[in-house]
Amino acid sequence: METSAKKSQHIRCNSLPSSPHPVLSQFQDQLQRLKDSEATSISLSSSSISQKLVGLLDLHDYADKLFQLPSIQQDFAQEWSDKCVDVLLEGSLTLLDIFSTAQGCLLQSKESIHMVHSVIRRKGADTEFTVEGGKYLASRKKMKKAIQKALRNLKGMKSELMVSSSNNDNEALSIIGILKEAEAVTLRSLESLLLFVSDSKGQSKQKRWSIIFKLMQPDRINCDSQEDANEFVKMDTTLQSLVTHKPLYVENFHSHMENLEICIEDLEVAVEHLSRKLIKTRVSLLNIFSH
Repeated sequence: METSAKKSQHIRCNSLPSSPHPVLSQFQDQLQRLKDSEATSISLSSSSISQKLVGLLDLHDYADKLFQLPSIQQDFAQEWSDKCVDVLLEGSLTLLDIFSTAQGCLLQSKESIHMVHSVIRRKGADTEFTVEGGKYLASRKKMKKAIQKALRNLKGMKSELMVSSSNNDNEALSIIGILKEAEAVTLRSLESLLLFVSDSKGQSKQKRWSIIFKLMQPDRINCDSQEDANEFVKMDTTLQSLVTHKPLYVENFHSHMENLEICIEDLEVAVEHLSRKLIKTRVSLLNIFSH
């Protein structure tokens, strides 16, 4: 009898309400829109990353509203097992850690580009500019290593999340199941953000261009590669050219720098808003489970 009762409680813990609240329906609809967008998106641009972050903000706003519903709070407090609680809280902490890494990278990029900009305003492209440009490129190299480490950790988290979901028969139709799906979508979007900032997907492409560079006219190759590059890559390439005293893309330097500053500002604002929303959601969870 006791085993049967526990099994019944486990099923209730994982089951969705027979008549979902409108907030829950909105949450599920937004989650599906983000998953559909992932399936159709083929580009990794600043605009596509920003759109993903805005979509995630809406998703987690619905999640927080869901946690404010008295019926959900009662179910969470009375029927969810300690394991369910730990899964949700650990997941939220994981997301916040990755967001912290992303925020740190964006802040570092903004500060470095501001230093380069200030040198240009004072003295132009002189020796001091070369020094600051070199510092910027060195900081980018260090940042890429940190992002690579974060991406390896993120990959492991995604694998654990997939295994955890596959081990629960009822979770595809459960609240905890859709919350885990939301976590997975958020992780994938954060991965896209980190890949964009570090240009990790572009490294192998750049190596191929380097080989072709020796076989074809350099101006044509660099022009083509620049058209496909993101704002971070354009700035890296331009600064590298200036620091090594090669007159490539010099005429576009100011526009690349301004575009990167705008890109960083947009991403920074979106990440900050989403991070605050995740903190608010985590506090809501802690409040529910502490009563």
